[in-house]
Amino acid sequence: MSENMRYLHTMLRVGNLDRSVKFYTEIFGMKELRRSDVPDGKYTLAFLGYGPEESTTVLELTYNYGVDHYDLGSAFGHLAIAVPDIYATCDKMRAAGAKITREPGPVKFGTTHIAFVEDPDGYKIELVQRH
Repeated sequence: MSENMRYLHTMLRVGNLDRSVKFYTEIFGMKELRRSDVPDGKYTLAFLGYGPEESTTVLELTYNYGVDHYDLGSAFGHLAIAVPDIYATCDKMRAAGAKITREPGPVKFGTTHIAFVEDPDGYKIELVQRH
């Protein structure tokens, strides 16, 4: 069954689409791949990522007209993005205005180096150092 399956995207609801697109494109270097406005449904979708949707997993940002805040709840954990040098990446992101909520360093009881960044809506993004 899994041979014909592929993970397509993760969807996050955002309170200000332009602010969130700017965050993910400027801070994380993603590209906006496409955007569709659905006035009858009262929402707009923006798809962002590091490569084409046909071959990579992307991030779908959903803006519902008139909703500027969401209760994130306690079930969702975080997104994770690999970076080659977590310390330099955090320095650059901090200088660009990103909120680092966990400074880079090794995980407790492990050797992998991680950090956490918070997006404008409060979603957490884990940075994982990969050489």
